[in-house]
Amino acid sequence: MELCLEHISREFKDKKAVDDVSLRIGPGVWGLLGANGAGKTTLMRMIAGILKPGSGQITYDGIRIEALGEAYRDIFGYLPQEFGFYPEFTVKDYLEYIAALKGLTVNNANKKIAELLETLTLYEVRNKKISKLSGGMKRRVGIAQALLNEPEILILDEPTSGLDPGERVRFRNLLSEFAHDRIVLISTHIVPDVEYIAMQNAIMKDGRIIETGTTQELVERMKGKI
Repeated sequence: MELCLEHISREFKDKKAVDDVSLRIGPGVWGLLGANGAGKTTLMRMIAGILKPGSGQITYDGIRIEALGEAYRDIFGYLPQEFGFYPEFTVKDYLEYIAALKGLTVNNANKKIAELLETLTLYEVRNKKISKLSGGMKRRVGIAQALLNEPEILILDEPTSGLDPGERVRFRNLLSEFAHDRIVLISTHIVPDVEYIAMQNAIMKDGRIIETGTTQELVERMKGKI
């Protein structure tokens, strides 16, 4: 199980958002760290297949993701910075709708939805419209939809935005358990989100990966420099 990025670049008008990025990502939690505007979201969108790289290629187990097509989407979970929903959807309606789009059977969908409502403490608001929820609760609904199909690859863009400290701890624990035999990539500018759970980190600046390594390795490299 390996997600491989080879010399990925992407430009928008006169700005190079992602500049010659190469990474080999195996099972476990990976942190993609960088300030806002570093290019993390553009990179995530290319991994998700939403944007095409201007140059380079992305492969999963040696096969280009464009060639995998539907098979890639079936094993993929994605939480963008902003996820869309119809204003009239309740939490349960929305998760049932996403489960249907992901091809889950009704029995499997009901079982998984019930489990996620409990795990992400959303059971009490399951029949409430998403538009009426707090920012933190909406984020938890977004996390739930990304986990519905038990994806082999889970991509989370700023997943803890709007979560309180307790929710962040629960979320980190959930990801640690989930990532044993899966690839989990978390994009964030909040170091504690990945400090204790990431097997590897990649630091992004101005569209380029400037450092990779474990948390401890990166801390050691910075000694005496800051």
